[in-house]
Amino acid sequence: MKKHYLGLLIIAVFSLSSCSNGQNTKYNLSATEFDSQLKSNPSAPLIDVRTPDEFSKGHLQNSINIDWNGNSFDTEIAKLDKSKPVFVYCLSGGRSGQAAAKMRENGFKEVYELQGGIMKWRGANLPETTSTVMLSMGMSKQHYDSLLISNKLVLIDFYADWCAPCKKMKPYLEEISKQMDSTVTVIRINADDNKSLMKALSIDELPTLLIYKKETIIWRHSGYTAKEDVVAQLK
Repeated sequence: MKKHYLGLLIIAVFSLSSCSNGQNTKYNLSATEFDSQLKSNPSAPLIDVRTPDEFSKGHLQNSINIDWNGNSFDTEIAKLDKSKPVFVYCLSGGRSGQAAAKMRENGFKEVYELQGGIMKWRGANLPETTSTVMLSMGMSKQHYDSLLISNKLVLIDFYADWCAPCKKMKPYLEEISKQMDSTVTVIRINADDNKSLMKALSIDELPTLLIYKKETIIWRHSGYTAKEDVVAQLK
């Protein structure tokens, strides 16, 4: 009888321990919980694992676009600090769940998931942005190439926060992103955060705009240029 009781006690303790350590219980958060946790960890990476095209149509402020189905996911997440919190989301939670599981397998200690994805975020009337500023920890050439895979034209803007012409061009680039959304994807990349990529692409002047069609450059311009000149190249 004592052995039977002891066995039940061990099973009960094991079950409680398993629940308390479960990633899903602790780290799969509702939209409001996710928002609150983000505010408590303002410097933590926020990763949008959807495609660049999905990302360009609306995403959480300050999120990094690392496509779960792209070729560079493993390379990009390897640049993150595994000991610190990381936040991930997608459209409805499926891809981010897979991405979070992969990250945990690779040693990440705190991976917070947005339960129900950006759809639940929007349902809770929480803010998002269509600004296509790419916050990156040093984008690889492989990741960059994956951004070019699109049926749309892809407009890349290499900029820096200290660059006066870049600041002047930013508002109209955001307007183009909204006004020409059906035919153009606009991606802005911080040159200071991506020096290796700048070197690989032979970019030595800011701002530099590149337009790609089917992964091939069809137009390149360095220095300030007016909105109408850019739009003319996109038609």
